[in-house]
Amino acid sequence: MKTLLAELRPALLLTVLFTALLGGAYPVLVWGTGQLLFPTAANGSLVRDADGTLRGSALLAQGFTGDRYFHPRPSAAGAGYDAAASSGSNLGPTSRKLAGLVAADVAAYRARNSLPAGASVPADAVTRSGSGLDPHISPANAALQADRVARARGLPLDQVRALIASHTAAPDWGVFGEPRVNVLLLNRALDALRP
Repeated sequence: MKTLLAELRPALLLTVLFTALLGGAYPVLVWGTGQLLFPTAANGSLVRDADGTLRGSALLAQGFTGDRYFHPRPSAAGAGYDAAASSGSNLGPTSRKLAGLVAADVAAYRARNSLPAGASVPADAVTRSGSGLDPHISPANAALQADRVARARGLPLDQVRALIASHTAAPDWGVFGEPRVNVLLLNRALDALRP
């Protein structure tokens, strides 16, 4: 008859082996591969000034305000754009509260961008994303904000539209998703013009 130690020995050896393998070697391999092949993405897609000052991440929305900037999607994350409290609104499509919020956001969007009362408003301009931190807006949303931004900055509208076009990303691999504009990168490009 086997002793207790003989019975436990394979279990203990496998526990130590798999802890070292899956708790040590595998994470180091994944980290190293990310650092080697995708260093920017692996480190958070951080956006820095020329002097190294951190301005944000291209993966997380920021709350831009004022007429000089393009505005991101509304956020339900904490007090707004709070990465520590990432979440959607959790309101369903039949929710009266959601309908009221969207109607108020549509009116505010039209007023902020000097649009007529019946003007169509892109869905991403008035609805929260699942994370509350989506850094992108649709090209249609950016186009409707272009006139306000051009006026506030004293820039020709064609120049602002060209900037939007140059910052519009195609669907991933040409198939997945929709064209999109990263608000942080677009606003930084505007600031670089310094009119």
